[in-house]
Amino acid sequence: GFPATLPTRLAQFYERGGAVTTLAGERASVSIVGAVSPPGGDFSEPVTQHTRRFIRCFWALDTELANARHYPSIHWLRSYSEYVEDVGAWWEQQAPGWTELRTEALTLLQREERLQQIVKLVGPDVLPDSQRLILFVAEILKDGFLAQSAFEENDMYCVPARQVALLRLILHLYRRSQELIQAGIPLARLRTLPCIPQVVRAKAAFGNHQPEKLAALEQRLVAELDELAQSTSPPTG
Repeated sequence: GFPATLPTRLAQFYERGGAVTTLAGERASVSIVGAVSPPGGDFSEPVTQHTRRFIRCFWALDTELANARHYPSIHWLRSYSEYVEDVGAWWEQQAPGWTELRTEALTLLQREERLQQIVKLVGPDVLPDSQRLILFVAEILKDGFLAQSAFEENDMYCVPARQVALLRLILHLYRRSQELIQAGIPLARLRTLPCIPQVVRAKAAFGNHQPEKLAALEQRLVAELDELAQSTSPPTG
């Protein structure tokens, strides 16, 4: 069993983090990063539950992601941060549009998670194109944005402006594709666009100091989507 003093001891440990005044009289901060490894990945066990009472940021490592070699293996829906409002103004200053794009991306991943339950039972073929689009773009979001390689020079570190540019690129594809599917264009046509593989590889292809190349890729994506829309439009006159 666990000692009755477990909650108190954990609280005493984590409350040491925060803003501090050093012995030299300077203002600084102490950040505490703890790791809890519950047996069998059971987050309901006491140490995990009490730890989550005293923290404002939680990274849930996921075994399935690790087995799939998706790194970092942090589950994007089980993890959370209560510092979003605190840092939101800074992010908006560094990369305008961050708050809206972050919310849209999380919503997309939540919808994909629900659809995966259906896919596991009956397969993806029974879904309409509008829902299969969610699965398609969510995979691009995972592989082209959330996954990261410490061995890739362009991917080991990402400045805020580049993060937002990558996210905006993927979500533009999602929004415009929604419109095209509603207009009757099949998802199969969208998947064959030449720009799609480039969108997935953008994070590895373009570095932090190449924003113009990301902007050029977004323009090519817009052009290809517009061309597809025009090629399937009924003739006028």
